[in-house]
Amino acid sequence: MPKKVRELKKMLLKAGFTYRQGKGSHTFWTHPLILDEPITISGKDSDDARLYLEKAVEKRLKKLEELK
Repeated sequence: MPKKVRELKKMLLKAGFTYRQGKGSHTFWTHPLILDEPITISGKDSDDARLYLEKAVEKRLKKLEELK
């Protein structure tokens, strides 16, 4: 079962990412240690997250763990 968009956002916030609002339902997420790889998340919090978004979030979190 896919995660909800709100779950991905919660994971990013917990890891220290910050966000700014984009157009419509888009949010733009960055972390000070990996500024060159931002994540754009689209959709309402209650929507199911797309598989590519889940993979992108997991990839960034894994990279962040390697840098720490």
